[in-house]
Amino acid sequence: MERLTPVSHRELIRRLRKLGFQGPYPGTKHPFFIKNGRPYHVPNPHGHEISVSLLRRVLAQLEVTRAEWDSAG
Repeated sequence: MERLTPVSHRELIRRLRKLGFQGPYPGTKHPFFIKNGRPYHVPNPHGHEISVSLLRRVLAQLEVTRAEWDSAG
């Protein structure tokens, strides 16, 4: 299993789409993705990378395992 590293917002979107998420759609404060009819909000770092700690929290919220994340890379 590879070590998590900070990712760009574009990379986050690319990988989530590979994992079957649809979106991103504009939300009230944050964009969101949809999978299995359920919305999942994701951060929009406004030009900055998504840190490892934030990425861990996002993956936990989306119920994406590290193995799935690595395979989408």
